[in-house]
Amino acid sequence: MQIKTGIGYDIHRLGPGRKLYLGGWEIPYSKGLLGHSDGDCLIHAIIDALLGALGEKDIGQCFQDTNPAYKNIRSTEMLVSIAVRLKEMDFEIANVDSIIIAEEPNLNEYIPQMKNVLCPILGLDIKDLGIKAKTNEGIGAIGQGNAIAAWATVLLITESDL
Repeated sequence: MQIKTGIGYDIHRLGPGRKLYLGGWEIPYSKGLLGHSDGDCLIHAIIDALLGALGEKDIGQCFQDTNPAYKNIRSTEMLVSIAVRLKEMDFEIANVDSIIIAEEPNLNEYIPQMKNVLCPILGLDIKDLGIKAKTNEGIGAIGQGNAIAAWATVLLITESDL
């Protein structure tokens, strides 16, 4: 059995005129995450963790912001393509753990919905996906309500020889 771990991080500024997507779920809020895609920093951190476990390029190199095909793309679509690639390589995701750092809005009530979106894509049971919401205690751009960030770790397993 082969075991691989990965860690991912992403941060996006908040701005007006955008929907706020986190974990594939639309969160009611007056601002959204700015980016070439929908800016879903939780999914972006998970993608980077998965790619890192495989020793591959990061999300910005795989889904370049210079490519018009990815303009305003939902991050769930990018995650689906990575999940398909993992399956083709005979990898299974054992678990994902993550943290979203946002001063506001309060995200705890939306974590079950995020898990309901992400678990089918990742092929995980609810108990194998950790999502925690934290604040930045008023410190920095996140603490001032100007950005949201996320960290993720993953554990991949395969029975095949690499």
